[in-house]
Amino acid sequence: MGIFTKDIKSMDDLLLHQLQDIYYAEQQIAKSLPKMIEKVTNRDLATGLKNHLEETHKQIGRLEQVFKKLGKEAKGTDCPAIDGIIKEADETAGEIADKAVLDAAIIANCQAVEHYEIARYGTLIAWAESAGHEEIVRLLTTNLNEEHAANTKLNTVAMRKGVNTKASAA
Repeated sequence: MGIFTKDIKSMDDLLLHQLQDIYYAEQQIAKSLPKMIEKVTNRDLATGLKNHLEETHKQIGRLEQVFKKLGKEAKGTDCPAIDGIIKEADETAGEIADKAVLDAAIIANCQAVEHYEIARYGTLIAWAESAGHEEIVRLLTTNLNEEHAANTKLNTVAMRKGVNTKASAA
């Protein structure tokens, strides 16, 4: 069921499709984060990514609760957007030799992922609210708040912990 197919006939169908999209995205993120963690040299960045990997597993669990509350099977649907962001991150990481510059690029790529997730969760929350799914709203809001916090932490590592400054000096 693609977003532009006739399989989506109602807001409930659309909500389910987008839940499957973010479920797939979170699973792909959980697979790709360990590769990013291996490549970083900044200790604060490595710690932040490790913590976010743990959060991502919890977010997947919350999404599984959402599917259960809707009486649906927890399953993902291909998400070309997250696949493209992850592919671009992998390609960029392979092109940068200087480790300080690589750390800055990894932060940028991780922020692209966070912004995608923030957009998806914001929309899902609005739709769930309009459908009266208050318990689902609570679970999705927890995920959204974690994504906002992760983005803020990435900003802090980039700006205040010196990653960007070190990369600029390289």
